[in-house]
Formats: sequence, C-alpha cells, structure tokens
Amino acid sequence: MPSELRRKTPEELLRQVQAEERRATNGHLKVFLGYASGVGKSFRMFDEARRRRERGQDIVIGAVQPRVPADVAVLLENLEVIPTRGIAIDVDTLIRRHPTVCVIDGLAYDNPPGTRNPTRWQDVQELMKAGIKVIGSINIQYVAELREEVEEITGKHVKETVPVAFLESADEIEIVDAPANDVADTQRLSRLRELALVLAADVVDHQLNTYLEAHGIHQHPGAQERLMVCVTPRANITEMLENARIIADRFHAELIVAYVHQPEISAADQEALDQKLTMAKAAGARIEMLDGISPVDAILDFAHNRGITQLFIGHSQRGGLATRIWGTPVDELIRRSRGMDLRIFPQ
Repeated sequence: MPSELRRKTPEELLRQVQAEERRATNGHLKVFLGYASGVGKSFRMFDEARRRRERGQDIVIGAVQPRVPADVAVLLENLEVIPTRGIAIDVDTLIRRHPTVCVIDGLAYDNPPGTRNPTRWQDVQELMKAGIKVIGSINIQYVAELREEVEEITGKHVKETVPVAFLESADEIEIVDAPANDVADTQRLSRLRELALVLAADVVDHQLNTYLEAHGIHQHPGAQERLMVCVTPRANITEMLENARIIADRFHAELIVAYVHQPEISAADQEALDQKLTMAKAAGARIEMLDGISPVDAILDFAHNRGITQLFIGHSQRGGLATRIWGTPVDELIRRSRGMDLRIFPQ
C-alpha cells in the first residue's frame, strides 16, 4: 500500500495536529515519566538538554534535584542553570530570560507559602503560557490519581502530587525503563511499568480525542487486544488477574482465563484450581478449558486461533537436572510465542 494511503496511527496523527496547531507562541511540554526511583530519568533528561545545546538551542535548567548522581553533575557543568529560590523555581527570572527550552527536574513540588503559585506544575503552566518550551520529569508515585495504587505496591507514601490533567497537557511523554535485579524486583517493577504504560496511553488518547471532538470527528474503538491468563493450581491468580484487568479495562480488551485439562489431577489440586477459576469468573473473565497431550501445544494452538495478543503465565523457579538441560515449558512458550507479549509471574 502506498505510504500516502496508509492509515496513520493515533501517535502519528497526534504529532501532526500538534505541529499544525501549536506553531504559534504557546509553549511545548515534554515529560520523562519513571515508574521507580533511580531509573535514570534525570540523566536522560539532562543528556537531551546537552544534545539540544550542542545543536544550538537556547536551553536553561530551571530546577535541579537537591542531590544528583555524579554522571548528572558532569552534564550540568556545561549547562546554564537558573538558581531556584529555595524550593520554588524563579519564574520571573525565567520569563525575563525567555529561553527556547527550560528543564525542570522534579515536577511534583509544593511551593512555600506566599509563592506566586502553590505548586511547581502550576509554575510550569505559567512558563508555557509565556511561550517557553518545558521538559520535566516525574515518577508515577507522584501522580495524584495513581498515588494510592503505587503506595500499595511500593509501601512508600508521598504527599506532593501532580494531577493527571496536567500530564494530559503534555505534547510528549517518554517512559524511562528500569532494570530488574531479582525476581521480587521484577514482579514489583512489572506492576509499576503497567501503570506507567497505561498512563502514557491515556495521555495520547485524551489529546487525540480532544482534537477529534473539536473537529467533529468521531471514532469508535474496537477490541483489538485479547488477553489470556493461563491458570494452574499453583498460579498466582490474584496478581495475574490484577495486572490483566488493568490492561483489559484500559484497552477495552477481551480477557480469557484458560486452563489445560489434566485427567490425573489430584483432589487437592482440583480444589485449588476451582478456587482460582471462581475468582476469574468474579473478575469478569471468560473461562476456557483446553485439551491436549502437550500443555504448551494446547495453549499456543488456542492463542493463535483466537488472536491472543498478550499471554500471562506463571513460572516456578524450582527445577532439577532435566530442567537445566532441556528447559521448562515456559522456555518453550517463550521460543514459540511469536506475535504475542508474554508476561511471566513467579508462583
């Protein structure tokens, strides 16, 4: 199909309409979004500032975190920094200086009493109204509507927040990934990453829908995503369903919970399986029983026939010599699950 006839993705359409409608004097907002502390948001942001400066852009730093890693400190040596007034950024000086781009490290700060704006994100809005482009950073734990959910995952409570409505005004949002150090860390970061991805998708959808509605264009989303949670008697069904439900709700996706029929299953395992299937039904999932000599074949045949896009499976870390030599069913699923996202949960 010729490129000019190809249907544009929502992201491509969004970039096009933003370029058309924001060429005037309004500022531009780019947000680096992290889902855990220490993932490298600041470095990534200041490194972009360095590259922009080397390309000749007039860029200044309007706020830096009180403590920065050594690699960030090196970047700051070659960048113009406008000192803050205590915690508050110096809005007046920044507007008088009027750079093309201003970098704000840490959007979720409350300003001291008596400051012109109660919060830093409101300072950023003022800079944008003055025609200054802003690049900022934030972790999802500081997003007001996600704070309690993130607190349940991390056990950390924060007081200062930024509303989702502010992030929905962003022209760009970039997620900074985090490396996982162990299984527990993988499990926690996986849940946080899902929240960040959903938030970023919501921002894009909100902006696109706002534009389409303003121009009298109506679109009707279809169920393109299909999620399948594979259940065994030992599966961590609570966490698997929780993650799958978040994605299914966000993308209007079909959610299927499937298990492979086992003729020789013990009474105890059958009882555990029945309890998990009852939970799945309560969560609104459709239950499917699969037949096959090979569980992997049964799962993949069903997934390919039904157009499954995301597969959720449990994985035990236990294994003997045979496992180390020939691998596990999970290893085989990874090798053969082309075209699907595979999400693995410890059990």
